[in-house]
Order: sequence, then structure tokens, then C-alpha cells
Amino acid sequence: MTAPVTLLDVLDVRRSEGPSDVFTGPNLPQWRPRLFGGQVLGQVAVAAGRTVEPERALHSLHAYFLRPGDPAVTVEFAVERLRDGRSFSSRRVQALQNGVPILSGIASFQVPADGLDHAGSAPDVPGPEELRSDADVLAEVDHPGARRIASSRPIEIRHVDPPVYLVADPSRAATQAVWLRVPGPLPADPLLHRAALAYASDFTVLEPVLRRHGLPWSTPGASVASLDHAMWWHREARADEWVLFVGDTPSASGARALATARMFDRQGRLVATVAQEGMVRVPGDLLG
Repeated sequence: MTAPVTLLDVLDVRRSEGPSDVFTGPNLPQWRPRLFGGQVLGQVAVAAGRTVEPERALHSLHAYFLRPGDPAVTVEFAVERLRDGRSFSSRRVQALQNGVPILSGIASFQVPADGLDHAGSAPDVPGPEELRSDADVLAEVDHPGARRIASSRPIEIRHVDPPVYLVADPSRAATQAVWLRVPGPLPADPLLHRAALAYASDFTVLEPVLRRHGLPWSTPGASVASLDHAMWWHREARADEWVLFVGDTPSASGARALATARMFDRQGRLVATVAQEGMVRVPGDLLG
């Protein structure tokens, strides 16, 4: 029997035969007929990182989602070496299926350096031990789709606020907080941990948009898709330990919505910041 594909398998992209800066990696099984964008983000981060000197840490990634990915087709990651300076290295990565780009991104890496140091504070919220896992919540839903999501996610998620999978948030809050982690241990490689955080960052980043407008994910006729994604890593953190993902949405208009989020470790240190614009379309009678 073939062993199931794990998150580590997916992130551990390998050089393909031929051009030295082309990588491939397997796809995680999907509950829907398109690739999860966070998977491609994480793989892009690793592919880019494997073309720079190991001491240069990934500090930012900016990407555009161009086409839906097909879970049945292997993704190739073609890395272009844009610049290697004394302190920074820049890489462009095209994620390709059947020779067509599904994502285009630029990543930047930096040699460790001393400098000014300040950060925002983490909010005071219940710890993950006090909250139910979303997998347990979804497993109790009498619907095969919910159970597939519950069993297929390689990231453990625990909502501080009630999740909006099936039921809207009557408060219409524009903010929310969730705890995230990879449930099993990862190798010590800092690049893999940053890539895993990129993977996890795409799960709930647009959820405050739905929460703000009193809509659950299950809204009939609603369509939500990532358009672009930006992420900045500020400090080292382990993705296999709990990270608090605090999100908000400052704007929605023209069938697009902007969401931002900050990621804190258990010590309250700000470890990363995320921004994403998404397409959010709902039936006309729900607008307003």
C-alpha cells in the first residue's frame, strides 16, 4: 500500500531533470477539484529558497494566483535568479502546469543582520488548549464535504471566535483570531517552517470578510477565490507549534475584498504579517 502524501512531502520540492532551477513536488489530496493556493505558496517558497545560500532567510513573498491548479497534474516551479547582492537575494518563481503558469511570485531573502526592533502586541485570547479543533467540529456535520475537509487538512485549526462554516456571525465583526499548527513535528530547517506558515496562511485569511457581512462559507451561490497574496516573515517561528493568526478586513468593494493578518507565537512575538486580496461574489439579494 502506498503511503499517504504528507505536508512535508509536498513542501520538500526536488530539482527536476534538466534545467537546474526547475523543481517539482507532489500535490496533497484535495476535497475540491482545484489545488489549495496555500500549497503552491509553500512550494514556491521552498523552490526559491533552494537556489540561495542557506544562511539567507526568506523575509517576503508576493504572489499572484493566475489560474486554478489541477490536483491531478504535477506542478513545476521554474526559478529565475534576479539578483544576489551583499545582503539580499531576489527570485522570481513561476508555478506551471502543462506549461501554463498558475501562480507567479517574487521572493526575497536576507543575510541575518542587527537593527531596530519593535513589534505589535498579541491580543489576549484563550489558548488553543481551551478550544475545540475545527476538525472535530466539522466531523460532526452530517455532510460528506464537511467530513472530507475535516480529515484532509494537514493544518490543525482552532477558532477563538465561533467558526462560520455553516452559521453566520451575528456580530458582523471584521476581525477574528484562530490558532494554527502543523500537528506533527517538522525538521529543524527554518525554510520549511516559513513555507509551512505560508501554507497555513491561506486557510482563513479571507474569512473575516464573510464574518463582517454576516455570511457563512456555505452561503448558496457564493464564490470566494484568492487573487494575490503577500507575506512578510519578521522572526523565526516553528510551524509545528501553535501560532495565533489574527485577521481583519479593512475594505470590500467591486466584488473584491482585502484581508490582513498578523501571526504571533505562544510567547506573543509577532512572527509574520499577511495580506491578501480575494474575489468575493455573492448573490445580488445578499449585497448591502
